[in-house]
Amino acid sequence: MDITVEKYDHQAGKDYCELTLTNDQGMQVKLLNYGATLEQVLLPDENGLENVILSLPSPADYAVARNYLGGTVGRIVGRVRRGQWRLGNQLIQLPVNSGKNHAHGGTGTDTQVFAFQPQITERSVKVTMTLVDPNGANGYPGTLKMRVSYELDNQNRLTYRIQAVTDQVTVFNPTNHVYFNLDGPETTVVDQHLKIASDYYLPLDAESLPYRGRAAVAGTVFDFRRGKRLGDVLEGDDPAIVAERGLNHPFMLTGRQPVVTLTSPRKNRVMRMQTTAPAVVVYTANHFAHTPGVTAKIGQYGGVAFEAQVAPQEGSDLTPLTLMPGEHYDRQTSWQFDF
Repeated sequence: MDITVEKYDHQAGKDYCELTLTNDQGMQVKLLNYGATLEQVLLPDENGLENVILSLPSPADYAVARNYLGGTVGRIVGRVRRGQWRLGNQLIQLPVNSGKNHAHGGTGTDTQVFAFQPQITERSVKVTMTLVDPNGANGYPGTLKMRVSYELDNQNRLTYRIQAVTDQVTVFNPTNHVYFNLDGPETTVVDQHLKIASDYYLPLDAESLPYRGRAAVAGTVFDFRRGKRLGDVLEGDDPAIVAERGLNHPFMLTGRQPVVTLTSPRKNRVMRMQTTAPAVVVYTANHFAHTPGVTAKIGQYGGVAFEAQVAPQEGSDLTPLTLMPGEHYDRQTSWQFDF
């Protein structure tokens, strides 16, 4: 097992580095300290190594345009209606940057450069990244210290952990925004099979926010409890899917693990995801369209993201996202690969 570090840029007194984690099975994981980003997941096959997540052409491209690919998105991932958080009698206004709403933390943590420390043991290779997000950044109260770690073991399991503490009451609901495509680059996920341990999902309004609480998946296109081909949902005519141009919906988790199983019948690969989060937002890269630039090779349904988080809230009561001074935030997600 090994870790290598390659510096690719230096700006404002900070080194931008790509870190490569390799296990004894030949699996590799590439990370960036820019945004605590999961850049590539490379699985060995008869032709060498193949990347099974959406990635940009080079590490430097991640700072060119914000696309969230593999980034640690915070302080809050997803949307906050009108950017408003009501705390007692106080109304805190977060930046409005997605129509009338706040999304993905404003200029979020996925755009910051993290300090990092590699660690090699007999059982795993690990990188721990740290960031201090100052009081008032993006309108969020409290100085927040954030620790993000990636650990690869010899069972081909990549474990991702976010820890944080704050010195003032704040809101915090980050996630990793990695998109998976087990068939490899420049394909779509329509022929891959998805299973989700979820009995309820959250319907969305025209602003892609929950508006009427949870709804049962039974009898709907959102029922993935037994697993089904993604294309059977994405290529159908259900109004909720048509409105979002694909899946973009929170699924409330039952507590059964794994919470997500993604299978590629063509490549005979499986990804099993476990998490301590109460929900996952499933997003099928609906907005990508081979637009000229760093994402030119990515089209609609080019990948699928499983954003482990507390589900977005309907209004300004963000109690489920609140982090108190002295409280230790700790969330863990792992992705197990069989190939």
